[in-house]
Amino acid sequence: MNSANDMKAHSKTYSSFIGMLKWAIPVIAAITALVVILISN
Repeated sequence: MNSANDMKAHSKTYSSFIGMLKWAIPVIAAITALVVILISN
């Protein structure tokens, strides 16, 4: 009978995860590009 509460918790956790991912992926890509540029020189 707690499925409604579980769904609310799931939605909040998922939303936080996606929000964090939107920032983390570009930052990781920029760091990776910087490392590749530094190694190639």
